[in-house]
Amino acid sequence: MIDLSKTIDLSTSYLGLKLKNPLVASASPLCEDIGNIRRMEDAGAAAVVLHSLFEEQIEIESQELDRFLTEGTELSAEAVTHFPDMTGYNLGPRGYLDHIRRAKEAVRIPIIASLNGVSIGGWLQYARQMEQAGADALELNIFYVPVDPELTGEAVEQKYVDLVREVKGSVKIPVAVKLGPYFSSMANMAKRLDAAGADGLVLFNRFYQPDFDLEALEVVPNLTLSGPHEMLLRLHWIAVLYGNIRADLGLTGGCHAATDVVKAMMAGAKVAMLTSALLKRGISYLETLVTELLIWMSEHEYDSIRQMQGSMSRNAVPQPSAFERANYMKVLSSYAVR
Repeated sequence: MIDLSKTIDLSTSYLGLKLKNPLVASASPLCEDIGNIRRMEDAGAAAVVLHSLFEEQIEIESQELDRFLTEGTELSAEAVTHFPDMTGYNLGPRGYLDHIRRAKEAVRIPIIASLNGVSIGGWLQYARQMEQAGADALELNIFYVPVDPELTGEAVEQKYVDLVREVKGSVKIPVAVKLGPYFSSMANMAKRLDAAGADGLVLFNRFYQPDFDLEALEVVPNLTLSGPHEMLLRLHWIAVLYGNIRADLGLTGGCHAATDVVKAMMAGAKVAMLTSALLKRGISYLETLVTELLIWMSEHEYDSIRQMQGSMSRNAVPQPSAFERANYMKVLSSYAVR
């Protein structure tokens, strides 16, 4: 039997990092354990994005916030409930930095640290410390829901741009930005972040929405894992952006099968990030994905990942209008009522 791994080149590059294949294990509880990270490498992961260090955790360590919370409890027993309990989410700032060091010692694949928040403040300090701890790159997982009706979309976008520019100016390692899809002009926003220095854009962040408990009359968390149908929005925008910005593109959300990885590459992504698939099927599923990817490429006569990257982007297809409004009418007219 021919060893396809010796005849087909799965390698790619992302954020200036050379990767053995496009499969990246993205942030999840699995990444909190060094043993899991070792198993990810052994199973075929080309890089690992660590679980995020949240801005709230950074603030919790500050004396100013501690004092505010203490004063708040004297005013109202409910005051502290305005802040999420982040102390038990993961290792905390100091433990997180140590986790980076230990992960780097345990594996040879790149380790990408992750910061989750919105303000510049402590981000700069911890971005530098993550770099010093050995992180190969940094992913800014920007979660910001503007609820102030006086806050304009332009002001929100500027917050993102300013944050990326400041963080990028404070570190030497590559910086990726994980974005949500809710911008009025995604192409322009991508271009602005690219100009601000972002080395990569990860599309798209999944913003979890709360649900209502009708018996307790409470707002409760609601976390559901992604499904393959969620890939379509990611494919669309990666295909539109490919070739129009300098930053690398990563797809996250909905990638569950080897054919999903192929679609991501053809749209123009450099990497396909996996979370839900590994949580559902286990870390060993990476081995299956690598094998099935090699088989698909062999059957369709692809010699390398680079050969297919961007081949189905907006710039490459004969009818680029398929990515625009013309496709809207075609889709509606294609449905047959039974």
